[in-house]
Amino acid sequence: MEPRIELLPEKKLVGQQLEMTFNQDKTFQLWRNFMPRRKEITNQIGDQLFAIQVYGPGMSFETFHPEEPFVKWATVEVSDFNSIPEGMEPFTLPGGLYAVFLHKGSSADAPKTFGYIFGTWLPASEYITDKRPHFEILGEKYKRDDPSSEEEVWIPIKKKI
Repeated sequence: MEPRIELLPEKKLVGQQLEMTFNQDKTFQLWRNFMPRRKEITNQIGDQLFAIQVYGPGMSFETFHPEEPFVKWATVEVSDFNSIPEGMEPFTLPGGLYAVFLHKGSSADAPKTFGYIFGTWLPASEYITDKRPHFEILGEKYKRDDPSSEEEVWIPIKKKI
């Protein structure tokens, strides 16, 4: 599972957020609240969904702990921040270098993908994680909890010094 390396431009997103931990995962609740309301976002670009994870400055995947809090966002890309529905917030995804992996399978299979990324690929690569948001793009091939589902996993990277 080799990634493609991509330089992403800054993106404007609108959505909702929740703080959680890996042990107290509130992802289902977040998306359950967001999905019925996403049609209220009138200046959406495309139909992709962006699942964003914003980790604290002290978060390290080398010393990862499942009780470490982070913020997860359910968002869509927008052309501008001029029309944000009540109860939603703007989010600017900073541009930069990303390793993009294709995850195939249900969300139950995700630990295998992330285990490979952080346990195998990243240590053997010429990169380290960068302190920017991690995210997944849920496109037309994404099917929640379906074994044939596909999504892109975007990991922020920078060259090792």
